[in-house]
Amino acid sequence: MCRPHFASTEAVVVAIREVARQFDLAVRTTDEIGADQVSRRTSAGAFSVIDPDGSLPHEAFVELSGFPAVTIQVFPDDDAKITVDGIEFPDVPRDAVPAFLQAVHAGMAHVKGTVFPPGWWLIVPLPGDETYKELVPRGTLSPWLSRSVRR
Repeated sequence: MCRPHFASTEAVVVAIREVARQFDLAVRTTDEIGADQVSRRTSAGAFSVIDPDGSLPHEAFVELSGFPAVTIQVFPDDDAKITVDGIEFPDVPRDAVPAFLQAVHAGMAHVKGTVFPPGWWLIVPLPGDETYKELVPRGTLSPWLSRSVRR
Protein backbone atom coordinates (compact mmCIF):
# COMPACT_ATOMS: atom_id res chain seq x y z
CA MET A 1 0.00 0.00 0.00
CA CYS A 2 1.30 3.41 -0.89
CA ARG A 3 0.97 5.77 2.05
CA PRO A 4 2.28 9.29 2.53
CA HIS A 5 5.88 9.73 3.63
CA PHE A 6 6.44 11.89 6.70
CA ALA A 7 9.86 13.48 6.37
CA SER A 8 9.92 14.92 9.88
CA THR A 9 8.67 14.35 13.38
CA GLU A 10 6.49 17.45 13.09
CA ALA A 11 4.84 16.10 9.92
CA VAL A 12 3.77 12.88 11.62
CA VAL A 13 2.52 14.81 14.68
CA VAL A 14 0.31 16.88 12.36
CA ALA A 15 -1.02 13.63 10.83
CA ILE A 16 -1.68 12.23 14.34
CA ARG A 17 -3.65 15.38 15.18
CA GLU A 18 -5.75 14.88 12.04
CA VAL A 19 -6.57 11.27 13.01
CA ALA A 20 -7.45 12.46 16.53
CA ARG A 21 -9.77 15.08 15.03
CA GLN A 22 -11.55 12.34 13.01
CA PHE A 23 -12.28 10.39 16.20
CA ASP A 24 -12.90 13.44 18.42
CA LEU A 25 -9.89 12.77 20.66
CA ALA A 26 -7.87 15.32 22.58
CA VAL A 27 -4.12 15.42 21.92
CA ARG A 28 -1.33 16.34 24.31
CA THR A 29 2.16 16.63 22.83
CA THR A 30 5.59 17.05 24.38
CA ASP A 31 8.48 17.90 22.06
CA GLU A 32 12.17 17.38 22.70
CA ILE A 33 14.53 19.09 20.27
CA GLY A 34 18.31 18.82 20.30
CA ALA A 35 20.92 16.13 20.69
CA ASP A 36 20.97 16.49 24.46
CA GLN A 37 17.19 16.13 24.72
CA VAL A 38 16.21 13.10 22.61
CA SER A 39 16.14 9.63 24.16
CA ARG A 40 17.79 7.79 21.28
CA ARG A 41 19.46 8.77 18.07
CA THR A 42 21.31 6.52 15.64
CA SER A 43 21.46 8.73 12.57
CA ALA A 44 24.45 10.77 13.77
CA GLY A 45 27.82 9.80 15.14
CA ALA A 46 28.82 9.89 18.77
CA PHE A 47 29.27 13.35 20.28
CA SER A 48 27.81 15.11 17.24
CA VAL A 49 25.33 17.87 17.89
CA ILE A 50 23.46 17.85 14.59
CA ASP A 51 22.31 15.16 12.19
CA PRO A 52 24.14 14.56 8.89
CA ASP A 53 21.69 16.84 7.07
CA GLY A 54 22.47 19.73 9.44
CA SER A 55 19.20 19.55 11.37
CA LEU A 56 18.62 19.14 15.08
CA PRO A 57 17.02 15.84 16.12
CA HIS A 58 13.35 16.17 17.10
CA GLU A 59 11.41 13.67 19.20
CA ALA A 60 7.76 13.91 20.24
CA PHE A 61 5.62 12.17 22.82
CA VAL A 62 1.90 12.23 22.01
CA GLU A 63 -0.97 11.18 24.29
CA LEU A 64 -4.47 10.66 22.91
CA SER A 65 -7.55 10.89 25.10
CA GLY A 66 -10.26 8.29 24.91
CA PHE A 67 -10.49 4.58 25.19
CA PRO A 68 -8.19 2.66 24.77
CA ALA A 69 -5.32 4.65 26.21
CA VAL A 70 -2.86 5.35 23.38
CA THR A 71 0.55 7.02 23.48
CA ILE A 72 2.99 7.52 20.64
CA GLN A 73 6.69 8.28 20.98
CA VAL A 74 8.03 9.49 17.62
CA PHE A 75 11.80 9.17 17.30
CA PRO A 76 14.08 11.16 14.99
CA ASP A 77 15.14 7.92 13.25
CA ASP A 78 11.95 7.42 11.18
CA ASP A 79 10.19 5.12 13.64
CA ALA A 80 7.86 5.26 16.60
CA LYS A 81 6.79 3.30 19.66
CA ILE A 82 3.02 3.05 20.04
CA THR A 83 1.48 1.87 23.30
CA VAL A 84 -2.15 0.71 23.17
CA ASP A 85 -3.77 -0.02 26.53
CA GLY A 86 -0.37 -0.88 28.02
CA ILE A 87 0.80 -3.07 25.10
CA GLU A 88 3.93 -1.66 23.40
CA PHE A 89 4.48 -1.83 19.66
CA PRO A 90 8.15 -0.83 19.20
CA ASP A 91 9.70 0.10 15.85
CA VAL A 92 6.54 1.06 13.96
CA PRO A 93 7.65 2.98 10.86
CA ARG A 94 6.82 6.68 11.11
CA ASP A 95 4.82 6.50 7.87
CA ALA A 96 2.54 3.78 9.34
CA VAL A 97 1.60 5.66 12.53
CA PRO A 98 -1.59 7.40 11.24
CA ALA A 99 -2.91 4.16 9.66
CA PHE A 100 -2.12 2.29 12.90
CA LEU A 101 -4.11 4.83 14.95
CA GLN A 102 -7.03 4.71 12.53
CA ALA A 103 -7.12 0.91 12.76
CA VAL A 104 -7.15 1.01 16.58
CA HIS A 105 -9.88 3.66 16.85
CA ALA A 106 -12.01 2.29 13.99
CA GLY A 107 -12.29 -1.08 15.77
CA MET A 108 -9.99 -3.07 13.49
CA ALA A 109 -7.55 -3.94 16.29
CA HIS A 110 -8.43 -7.16 18.08
CA VAL A 111 -7.16 -9.73 20.54
CA LYS A 112 -6.71 -13.33 19.52
CA GLY A 113 -5.87 -16.28 21.74
CA THR A 114 -3.54 -19.06 20.68
CA VAL A 115 -3.15 -22.56 22.08
CA PHE A 116 0.49 -22.94 21.06
CA PRO A 117 2.25 -20.92 22.15
CA PRO A 118 -0.39 -20.23 24.79
CA GLY A 119 -1.30 -16.60 25.14
CA TRP A 120 -3.22 -13.61 23.90
CA TRP A 121 -2.04 -11.37 21.05
CA LEU A 122 -3.11 -7.81 20.25
CA ILE A 123 -3.32 -7.62 16.46
CA VAL A 124 -3.53 -4.35 14.53
CA PRO A 125 -4.16 -4.87 10.80
CA LEU A 126 -3.34 -2.00 8.43
CA PRO A 127 -4.45 -1.54 4.83
CA GLY A 128 -2.24 -3.35 2.34
CA ASP A 129 -1.71 -6.62 4.24
CA GLU A 130 0.50 -5.06 6.90
CA THR A 131 -0.17 -6.35 10.42
CA TYR A 132 1.37 -5.58 13.78
CA LYS A 133 1.10 -8.19 16.52
CA GLU A 134 2.29 -8.08 20.13
CA LEU A 135 1.94 -10.54 23.00
CA VAL A 136 -0.38 -9.46 25.82
CA PRO A 137 1.38 -10.23 29.13
CA ARG A 138 -0.25 -13.08 30.99
CA GLY A 139 -3.27 -12.07 33.05
CA THR A 140 -3.40 -8.45 31.86
CA LEU A 141 -6.53 -8.42 29.71
CA SER A 142 -7.99 -5.00 30.47
CA PRO A 143 -11.68 -4.29 29.87
CA TRP A 144 -10.91 -2.88 26.40
CA LEU A 145 -8.71 -5.85 25.49
CA SER A 146 -11.37 -8.27 26.75
CA ARG A 147 -14.02 -6.60 24.58
CA SER A 148 -11.70 -6.87 21.58
CA VAL A 149 -11.28 -10.66 21.77
CA ARG A 150 -12.10 -12.52 18.54
CA ARG A 151 -12.33 -16.28 18.44
